[in-house]
Amino acid sequence: MEVKATARYIHMSPRKVRLVIDVIRGLKVNEARSQLHVMKKAAAEPVMKLLNSAIANAEHNFNLNTDELYIKQIFADGGPTLGRWRARAFGRAAPIRKRTTHIAIILDERLKTLDNSPTANLTS
Repeated sequence: MEVKATARYIHMSPRKVRLVIDVIRGLKVNEARSQLHVMKKAAAEPVMKLLNSAIANAEHNFNLNTDELYIKQIFADGGPTLGRWRARAFGRAAPIRKRTTHIAIILDERLKTLDNSPTANLTS
């Protein structure tokens, strides 16, 4: 059962957020929480809030056990960009782009599968 959560219009560059989400992609939710807790990046805070929201969705909406959840997908896309102008020398102007990010996360249960390989049934 897939559980989704999104955070939109985060006032941070998608490039900076991707540094954080690349670390936690594929981890169990408990491991991802501990990684985000010790991470010294500003983007770790909104990602942690989004992860907690997705976990709450799994518990409340689907009655899932959070110990078996892992991060199936997480991605950060660019949102709308605010344009500002900075005054430069000789009467010129340079653009300032204040970027925003949309972050989406998909959690899923990692089910234990049976090992059907030929060597699985051998006893030594």
